[in-house]
Amino acid sequence: MARIVLVHGIDNQRETEDGIRAAWIPALAGGVRLAGRGDLADRLQFPTNDPARIDVRVAYYGHLFRAPDVQGARDDLDDLTADQAALAAALLTEWLERVAERAPDESASAVQASRALDLVRDPEAVGAQGVGNATRTILRTLARLPLVARPGMAFVERFLITTLKQVTRYLTEEDLRDQVRQIVLDRLDVDTAVLIGHSLGSVVAYECAHRLPRPLPLLVTLGSPLGLRTIVADRLDPPPSFPRAVQTWLNHANLEDVVAADPDLHPLSGRSVPEGSRLVCSRYQEPGGNPHDPRTYLGRKAVGRATVGALT
Repeated sequence: MARIVLVHGIDNQRETEDGIRAAWIPALAGGVRLAGRGDLADRLQFPTNDPARIDVRVAYYGHLFRAPDVQGARDDLDDLTADQAALAAALLTEWLERVAERAPDESASAVQASRALDLVRDPEAVGAQGVGNATRTILRTLARLPLVARPGMAFVERFLITTLKQVTRYLTEEDLRDQVRQIVLDRLDVDTAVLIGHSLGSVVAYECAHRLPRPLPLLVTLGSPLGLRTIVADRLDPPPSFPRAVQTWLNHANLEDVVAADPDLHPLSGRSVPEGSRLVCSRYQEPGGNPHDPRTYLGRKAVGRATVGALT
């Protein structure tokens, strides 16, 4: 029976449940070890047939986003519906605003982001080049910003396109949304103590936590876009609120991560925290590497400490 359920985020359509589990469990164990419980960290990595093992399962839904086996499969935003394209454009603009706000003053990232925003906010300029071209301008700008494009511009542009398509599809296609949520709910049982969602998976985990008929000691959302008030929060089902089944909700974000919204969810969900429950919002800023990497998040001491508390 699953003690911990992990919900992956965007760009995992090429992965498998087993592959994600193999990559994520050592990272989570590292965070638990940093929290001072090496014994629990070891048990997370025991063989599956060891009765002392802490059972960790992955709710894998990436296959639902796999491209069909057809010639000429698209790797751009042109196949989005009008509603999805508008949502994608709003999300890109939000990311660009976040870069402009968080990048050091006068840095290359701040200057380039501000220039692109000036263009996007000019109705005449947008009208002249078309909404689709304006979206591509933002996309190209984000992909070449030093703060974002450490892995390389081509890689980042493909990652951003994938992110936009999967987030917008989840938020606008109800059949797909129901399938994803059901996969997660099927993994949760009476023994589940921890539900961890990363990126888009944090949105899924939030919505599933609201549908639980039983108590859940800990909900963890990592690198989450839940705080995007007019883009994601307005489309949540249910609207922003504290899941009544949850005892502790930890929202953790790296300020270098453009996908992660403002980590403080109190303005949106803090007023509905039941007596005896708590909403913990924390952030950190750690340059270098891939700031959206789930393994980096899982290995944080804050995540390990919360996990230890729920397991013990």
